[in-house]
Amino acid sequence: MTAAPVAPTTEAVVTGRLTESGVIARPPRRRRRAPEPQDRTNISELDRRSRRVRVGLWILNAVLILLLIVITAGPLLWLAKAALSTTQDILREPFAWWPSGVQWHNLVDAWFKIDIGKYLINTVLLAAGVWFFGMLVALTGAYGLSILKPRYAKIINGAVLATLFIPGIVSLIAQYVTVLDMPLLHWNLINTFWAVWLPGAANAFNVLLVSRFFDSLPKDVFEAAKIDGAGPFQIFWRIVLPMSKPIIGVTSLITIIGAWKEFLWPLLVLPKPDLQPLSVGLYKVTASAEMSLLMAGMFISVVLPIVLFLIFQKQFLKSAGQAGAIKG
Repeated sequence: MTAAPVAPTTEAVVTGRLTESGVIARPPRRRRRAPEPQDRTNISELDRRSRRVRVGLWILNAVLILLLIVITAGPLLWLAKAALSTTQDILREPFAWWPSGVQWHNLVDAWFKIDIGKYLINTVLLAAGVWFFGMLVALTGAYGLSILKPRYAKIINGAVLATLFIPGIVSLIAQYVTVLDMPLLHWNLINTFWAVWLPGAANAFNVLLVSRFFDSLPKDVFEAAKIDGAGPFQIFWRIVLPMSKPIIGVTSLITIIGAWKEFLWPLLVLPKPDLQPLSVGLYKVTASAEMSLLMAGMFISVVLPIVLFLIFQKQFLKSAGQAGAIKG
């Protein structure tokens, strides 16, 4: 005579299962993993409890921060001091704090007497042109290689990557000959901003940087846009560009800084003084201008990019942080 089946109770349903003998079998308990330490450093948490270790770490951090400030901000502070000093004070007592008083008029004299204003305007125009054409080439080139992906995309990608291994000084003569006599058009671009804009736009590093960012974008968005009837230009303008603000900010910063401090190429292709940027103009007036005015001009040329970076540092740092993290 068989035993009557045991009706499962609420406890059996909630906490386990009912066996044939009517005994409730509870599920095995899962072992809890030990919480991982938050800070993984060479100094353990036990060592940090020691007062001697804490004081030593505080002193070490203070010394490192002080050295970093001296190395990075020291030259800039000395340049600011020299820009407001007389030529005699710079030569006799270079590390004294204004023995003859603060010379505020050096900044005004440098602006007008050695034409810092003219050189500054030329620098801004050159940097703006290099940025515009550089971003145009980088975005469109990366869009073609990463998203459109023609059959020969790998060949072009390899050729662009190979140009990074060619030293810039090797291609200097070829670029100068090209600018001196443009192929097919036979235009001479010497003493024009185009001689700086066009070679500066052909930056293989920017193309590869933007291309790697485009590779991380979700492909489902592009497929959905194609199903809705969007063409390549609409996908680029309405989808790719709004999603590429982080990499555009990073690449823009790299391009503008590189164009601002460029010296050798503008020196070769812009021999006319009215078109030269700050880097070349200050070099040309070194032999004739007073040292105090020269230092004031250098300070103006250095402080402006720093001020712009401090104003837009949140946007730049946010773009740099988002450039490598895209959620699908």
